[in-house]
Amino acid sequence: MNYLEFREKMFDLACFNTDQVYAWQPGFDRNNLHRWTKKGLLIKLKQGLYTFPEYKKKPDFALFFANRIYKPSYISLHTALSFYGMIPEAVMQITSVSPLKTAFFSNELAQYSYKSIKHELMFGYQKSTFTEDRALLLATPEKTLLDLLYLYPEYDSAQQMENLRLDEDFLSNDLNPKLLNEYLLRYNNKALTRRLNLLYKTYDL
Repeated sequence: MNYLEFREKMFDLACFNTDQVYAWQPGFDRNNLHRWTKKGLLIKLKQGLYTFPEYKKKPDFALFFANRIYKPSYISLHTALSFYGMIPEAVMQITSVSPLKTAFFSNELAQYSYKSIKHELMFGYQKSTFTEDRALLLATPEKTLLDLLYLYPEYDSAQQMENLRLDEDFLSNDLNPKLLNEYLLRYNNKALTRRLNLLYKTYDL
């Protein structure tokens, strides 16, 4: 099989795994993937998962791949804060949460960090369509804040809360207080409730 034939079949998937390749071509020579990656014709996202170099230049595809590198997972924490404009700076890693163990992956597109969370806390995310009818799983702003305060217990002082530099207009005008409280009850965690109340106090909410 030549590369052009392979590319025509797989390119629109954005990323693909070896199972998909073998489902299409049971006799496919896996050495092709290694050779094409070495030539720069493919990018290895993780073991057994690949994309094409053209997707490095396409906006938000690095986020799109985060859901597929480690499943199940959804984007949250500092990446989601930046996505919503809740913090002023861009973030270096793409951060997600997953019911699986904590994990980290690095490839040509980005560094991907996954924090472990209980299965019962896998809620509060939605499909966000970004381009070409592609969708990524992204925490709501309310779940993003709660995930952050739950998984980073060091945010336990007014100074630490101020260091987050959260956008006060967003907190006041764009957060849904009712939804935030509904989510908080599902955590059933006194320390999280205390940290959220501290955030309210720090930002005069």
